[in-house]
Amino acid sequence: MKTKSIKNETVQLITLGCSKNFVDSENLITQLHYNNIQVEHNPSNEIPADIVIINTCGFIDRAKEESVNTILEYAELKKNGSFSKLYVTGCLSQRYKDQLEIEIPEVDAYFGTMELPSLMAKLNANYKHELIGERIISTPSHYAYLKISEGCNRTCSFCAIPLMRGKHVSYTIESLITQARFLAQQGVKELILIAQELTYYGLDIYKSRALDNLLKKLCEIDGIEWIRLHYAYPSKFPTEILEVIHEQQKICKYIDLPLQHISDSVLHRMKRQITKKESIDLIDEIREKVPGISIRTTMLVGFPGETQTDFDELCQFISDYRFSRLGVFTYSHEEDTSAYLLEDDIPSSLKQERAEQLMSIQSKISLQNNRNLVGQNLKVLIDRKESEYFIGRTESDSPEVDNEVLIHADHFCRIGDFVDAKIEDCTEFDLYAVPVR
Repeated sequence: MKTKSIKNETVQLITLGCSKNFVDSENLITQLHYNNIQVEHNPSNEIPADIVIINTCGFIDRAKEESVNTILEYAELKKNGSFSKLYVTGCLSQRYKDQLEIEIPEVDAYFGTMELPSLMAKLNANYKHELIGERIISTPSHYAYLKISEGCNRTCSFCAIPLMRGKHVSYTIESLITQARFLAQQGVKELILIAQELTYYGLDIYKSRALDNLLKKLCEIDGIEWIRLHYAYPSKFPTEILEVIHEQQKICKYIDLPLQHISDSVLHRMKRQITKKESIDLIDEIREKVPGISIRTTMLVGFPGETQTDFDELCQFISDYRFSRLGVFTYSHEEDTSAYLLEDDIPSSLKQERAEQLMSIQSKISLQNNRNLVGQNLKVLIDRKESEYFIGRTESDSPEVDNEVLIHADHFCRIGDFVDAKIEDCTEFDLYAVPVR
C-alpha cells in the first residue's frame, strides 16, 4: 500500500505566545514552503488540514493554560477524525515534554524549542540549511521582527525562560544583515529587534557587547526606515547604544526597558542585579542622551514578600517618572525557578488589584501625554484598516502593545505607507488624526 506523501498534505500551524515564538513559526513556515508543503498560519476560520502543529508558550500560568487548552481542543478534533496528525512544539513542549506525553497521548509527537530539524524529519521533509536569510513573515508586509539572539544568561528568580530557551546565543552580524536585506527586498520598512536580552548581544561571539555595531550596519540597508528596540535589560546597560540611537535617523526614539520593580528589597529577591538608584540613574541618562525618547517598561507585582510599602514605592515611582508606555504582569509561581522556593504569599486577588492600580496611574499619565500631542504633526505608519478607520502607529509605538493612531477612512491611506498626520483628539491610548496633504 502506498503511503500519502506529506507534500500532498496540508498543514495548519497555530502559534501562541510572544513575538519570538512568531519568528520561530515563520522559520517553520519558510521551511515548509521550500519543501512545497501548503501551510495555513493562525487561520481566522476553520481550515481543513491533514496535519496540525501547535507552537506553544510556557512562560506564565495564563500562557501555559492557553497552550494546554489549545492542545486539548485539537486533540479532541483529531479524535473525531478532523485531521490525521497532531504535533506540538515550542516552550511548553520544551519544558513539560515528559509530562505532556503522559497526560495528552493523542499528540503524535512533541518537540522542543530548538528541534526544528527533527520536526521537519517527522514531516518527511528536508531541513534546508541553505535558507540563509529567507523568511516568510506572518506580520503585515511592512514590518517584521528580527530575532538577534536566542536564550538568556540572566538568573532572574521569577523567570523560566532559561529553562525553555537555554543559554544566550548571539546570531552573527553578517547573518542578521543578510536576513534584514532579504526582508527589505520583500517590502519591510520597520525592523523590530527582539531577543530574550538585547543588551547582552555579542558577548558570546565577539567577547564584547556589539549591539551598537549591529545597529549601525542595519541603518545602512536601503528600504528600512524604522528600527525599534525591544527587551533591553537594564543591568549593565550598554550606554554606547544611546549615541547611536540619538544620531541615526532610522532608529526609533523608543526603547523597551523592562524594570520589573523599583523597591530594592524586591529587586534583590528577584535577582535583577540592579538597585533603585542605578535604575533611576539609567533612566535619567537615557533621557539626557536621547531627548524625547519614549521609554516602555514592564512591572511585575505580587512577587513573594512584596509589602504594601514596596508597592506604594512602585506607585510613586511610576507617578514620578511618567513612562511613555507601561505593561503590568502579576507574579506567576513557576516551578524550577529560584523564586519557587519562596512562599507565594500574595493572594491572587491582591495581585490583580495592584496591577489594576498601576494601570490606572499609567492611564492618567498616558492621557496627559496624548493631550500634549494634540495639534502636532506626526509621522504615522499605517498598519491596517478596521471598520471606518485606518489604524497606524507613531515612532513611539510598537505593534500590539502600544498606542495607535486612528484616521477616518474618509481620508484614504495606503496600508504600509508612512503619512504625515495632524493629531486632533485623543483618549488614554488612542490618537485621532487627519493626514496633512
